[in-house]
Amino acid sequence: MTSQEQREAARQFYYTWNGRGDEKSDCQSFWVNLLSDVLGMEDVANRVVFEKRVIVDGQTKYIDAYIPESRVLIEQKSLTKDLDKEEPQSGGIYLTPYQQAKRYYDNLPFDEIPRWIVLSNFSQFRIHDMNTKQPEKEYISIDLKDIQSEYTRLNFLIKEKEKIDTQEVEISVQAGNIVGLIYDALLEQYADKTDPESLKSLNKLCVRLVFCMYAEDSGLFGEHLMFRDYMSQYEAKSWRKALIDLFKTLNTRQDDRNKYLEDDLAAFPYVNGGLFAEEDIEIPRFTDSIVTLILEKGCGFDWSKISPTIFGAVFESTLNPETRRSGGMHYTSIENIHKVIDPLFLDDLKNELEEIKQIGVTKQRKARAKKFQDKLASLSFLDPAAGSGNFLTESYLSLRRLENEAIMIYEEGQMSFIEAINPIKVSIGQFYGIEINDFAVTVATTALWIAEHQMMKETEDILHMDLDFLPLKSYANIVEGNAIRIDWETVVPKNKLNYIMGNPPFVGYAMQSKEQKSDLELISHLSPLIGKNIDYVSAWYFKAANYIKGTPIRVAFVSTNSITQGEQVAGVWKPMYETYDIHIDFAHRTFRWDSEASIKAHVHCVIVGFSSSPSNNKKYLFTQGEKQEVENINPYLLNAPVVFVERRSEPICDVPKIYRGSQPTDDGNFILTEDEKNTLIKAEPAAKQFIRPFMMGKDFIDRKPRYCIWLVGANPSALNKCPLIKKRVENVRNFRLNSKKAATRIKADTPTLFDEVHDCKTDYVAIPVVSSENRRYIPIDYLSKEIIAGNKLFVLSGSEIYHFGILTSNIHMSWMRAVCGRLKSDYSYSNTIVYNNFPWPTPTESQKAKIEQTAQGILDARALFPDCSLADLYDPLTMPKELRKAHEANDLAVMKAYGFSVKDTSEEICVAKLMEMYQELTKRSNS
Repeated sequence: MTSQEQREAARQFYYTWNGRGDEKSDCQSFWVNLLSDVLGMEDVANRVVFEKRVIVDGQTKYIDAYIPESRVLIEQKSLTKDLDKEEPQSGGIYLTPYQQAKRYYDNLPFDEIPRWIVLSNFSQFRIHDMNTKQPEKEYISIDLKDIQSEYTRLNFLIKEKEKIDTQEVEISVQAGNIVGLIYDALLEQYADKTDPESLKSLNKLCVRLVFCMYAEDSGLFGEHLMFRDYMSQYEAKSWRKALIDLFKTLNTRQDDRNKYLEDDLAAFPYVNGGLFAEEDIEIPRFTDSIVTLILEKGCGFDWSKISPTIFGAVFESTLNPETRRSGGMHYTSIENIHKVIDPLFLDDLKNELEEIKQIGVTKQRKARAKKFQDKLASLSFLDPAAGSGNFLTESYLSLRRLENEAIMIYEEGQMSFIEAINPIKVSIGQFYGIEINDFAVTVATTALWIAEHQMMKETEDILHMDLDFLPLKSYANIVEGNAIRIDWETVVPKNKLNYIMGNPPFVGYAMQSKEQKSDLELISHLSPLIGKNIDYVSAWYFKAANYIKGTPIRVAFVSTNSITQGEQVAGVWKPMYETYDIHIDFAHRTFRWDSEASIKAHVHCVIVGFSSSPSNNKKYLFTQGEKQEVENINPYLLNAPVVFVERRSEPICDVPKIYRGSQPTDDGNFILTEDEKNTLIKAEPAAKQFIRPFMMGKDFIDRKPRYCIWLVGANPSALNKCPLIKKRVENVRNFRLNSKKAATRIKADTPTLFDEVHDCKTDYVAIPVVSSENRRYIPIDYLSKEIIAGNKLFVLSGSEIYHFGILTSNIHMSWMRAVCGRLKSDYSYSNTIVYNNFPWPTPTESQKAKIEQTAQGILDARALFPDCSLADLYDPLTMPKELRKAHEANDLAVMKAYGFSVKDTSEEICVAKLMEMYQELTKRSNS
């Protein structure tokens, strides 16, 4: 089947099944229709097993459909069924469709275990890759209404071991590898391999070679292998001159060419676009091995099938020395790009087109389709961190696919009238970018040209006509420059722009270079907090907010999740709201942003879409792929009031003060392992009086015994009898004297003491500074006053069992998860943000007594397992049921003290109520 035939079959499939579908009577015909007519599977009856038997708990069950060769298990539900809703099963249990399918999965023989579980209710497909870490949550969803543009993502159903979208990924990465080989071989021929101008010439040469190989494979040059045939007639020593002649010809209009030009050169078209305009680029000599590499590996590869979205980034990173040194290629997956552009603009456009398709009156439908196409052609987009243009390229491709669908609607039955007319209106001229790297600018422009040509071929398939692609249009819309320093209006005036999007650089405050800090200083007038311990990406937020103020422009950026956590929330978002009057339209809460590359960049990110003009649009929050319509989205990416939890030095409520434990700053001289402690005491028995148990955060959670030399109030006479300890004190003094920090050098005057001393006179509650995100509860505990807490623990001296009960409750955990900072993805507890701003309840005496009782119940449950560490007890998989029940009882008691409904209060609702309480408390404290 041709791609055009498949698209038409997908369109017919949609019209056949839209609004219908019964689980029992329609399942088989639905899947046979899809597999055979749309995806081209032959002999479906013998390749797909319907009603496959499986034994579950001794009972015979039936899998709706199973495809052995591609290892796909299909669970089909009726049209009205919710794929998230639990349904009653035999035995009185309730399962979601996924859980039902997973039961079948778990009971199949080893050699039949599926790679994929597909759920469907006729209007939606959910694809679960069982090779992912969390297949239940990490699924891909495809709506029936999008089947015409998305059918290729279902190819895994009929191809063994094929991932969704991987074919174009693999082709593009293979192409990148070939470019890398050519680059390395040519680099060896340059006289000075470190000369920046030579390297720029090499980059441009590679771009030109790739374009020529793409052009001959895709039909741009008219004849297949035209470039290879031209170059193969020359020996290696003549290749340099042959390429110079070819490049000059490609940049010369036919009318301006030498009338005596050789026929093989004259046959090449005029390309334009500036790609071949520079005639003085440095081209080295070629060797026989390089010629063989280009002709066999380069020209032997089919470049027409590359994905311009992916290949642009692969190409740029292949030739980027820093990326090459790190051992791999980076690019953003198409799926992740759509997490940005779909809710920003594409979903609305798809829905609008779907409404047009439903218009029953042909004349009205065609008229609306033409207006829709005009609308598509009127939209403009800016990526102020364009890189190799992958966001712009994928957005262009998406708009052109919609345009092709619109063309199909209004040109239906009129093919004879458009033979001499190019109906395409969407142009790469609608897409603007700012990129600091000159080579990335060239690659981005080239990727857009390739995308433009590929989409033109699809339009040709629809209309059964040929369209002229060359010469290229000389769009200068992707500008080389520093996006923080450049005036965005010089790139595109705001009255011409509709959307801003992209993936600005992730650089935390501590990691910023001098140049980056200087960048931030230049725009400090946009916010007094720029450069004040906030992420570099905030500059793009402030620039965008300033640019869009008073306009209908909408923005969406990918960012590290740090700007929606901890103290950065107030630093970034408070001036955004107060100065620029922005509001958040949609957001993806924290997820792992993996660059699809041979080296993975695991970064925990958020996506935030915002605007400044009044918006009646619905607001959506995405959590692990789940979409939820909400009333409001605040800067913590919660459906809650807009509040800014700022640093506070004292608790907002009347509760014990919290502070970090003691910080040694000792170069390891005061801290001892158990073996070191025993060795010291054996050699110097008098030292025992100066040794105390010691805990940092990990010691506390793992219950790993460590000790410290604690000399607070030590008798000098007794200390003089311990020369080994005195030697350690001397080491501490010398270490501090050599510090670059003046405050540390001052501490050299008191070398017997920790840098910061916070010992407790009574038993105390301790909270680790860092804890795993996988735990439902941060492990909090009472510690004996004999134990010295290190600076990776927070301590509450003088705290009671009641305070322990509140802090270890799900109420406090919910607040902590919402406002704390993160270390990678782990919780980073804070005294000034989390604890001091936490709204405590005002319980009755009986409620307080109940919390004290349930808090003691938690300690009693732990005591049942004396050999277990807190890490063991709070592991989600191994947490004892006794401890779990104790926590549940405590959670219930604390919720009642707050007056929260136990039945109706989710974590999100809980945090929203706590933020309302916080608002009220701050009003009181400020009045």
